[in-house]
Amino acid sequence: MTLPSIDLNADLGEGSTHEETIMAAVSSANIACGGHAGDVSSMRDSLRLAARFGVAAGAHPGFPDREGFGRRELHFPPDEVRAFVREQIEHLKTVAAREGVPLRHVKPHGMLYNMAVRDEALARAVAQAAAGSGLPLYFGLAGPGSVMLREARAAGLHEIGEGFADRGYAPDGSLWPRGQAGALLPFDAAVTQGVRIAREGVTTAVTGEEVAVPARTLCLHGDGAEAAELAAALRAALETGGLRVGAP
Repeated sequence: MTLPSIDLNADLGEGSTHEETIMAAVSSANIACGGHAGDVSSMRDSLRLAARFGVAAGAHPGFPDREGFGRRELHFPPDEVRAFVREQIEHLKTVAAREGVPLRHVKPHGMLYNMAVRDEALARAVAQAAAGSGLPLYFGLAGPGSVMLREARAAGLHEIGEGFADRGYAPDGSLWPRGQAGALLPFDAAVTQGVRIAREGVTTAVTGEEVAVPARTLCLHGDGAEAAELAAALRAALETGGLRVGAP
């Protein structure tokens, strides 16, 4: 009998000192490609690690905002968003081609992701840029009526609903805002939430409501202090819970 599967992804290439340990535990890596973080050297290093560990590599474009690590709310016309997202993806594609590593997916970063959850025009611009770069898969926030996934589908991408192991949820299925209590889950709670999302497709919001999270991939953030330990613990818990961890 084939086990049910879940992808485990991490945002990498952002200057983490424990990237190798994280890469050994995940099945997909979202590699920063020059917007919020990343340069040719970091992209090359992350791609080589992904190849060594058999991890599916993807692009992780964000707002061109290194000072704010792509986590500040910025506003650009859709044409500019399409242009800088496409430019970042192409930058990573160039490095990946030199390394002989295929790219499989796109996942927006930080505030670009959070704003695209609720802004249809922004979601469309990002999805169109991803489709124009020829990458087949698109990771976006899971949930009924997801704007991100709808626009990805309309752009011709294969949409992959994403859940977050280490982030708190609002009752509407969006992520609880960073900087507010409950936004970042402690270690044990993150493992528990990740396994529950993977097995049941639900979690409990910060405010107590049950929230549907029909995810096919789970994210953990590679820049956290306990990211390496969390990646290993979450993978072990998923496998112990009867799930196969593998890229979509």
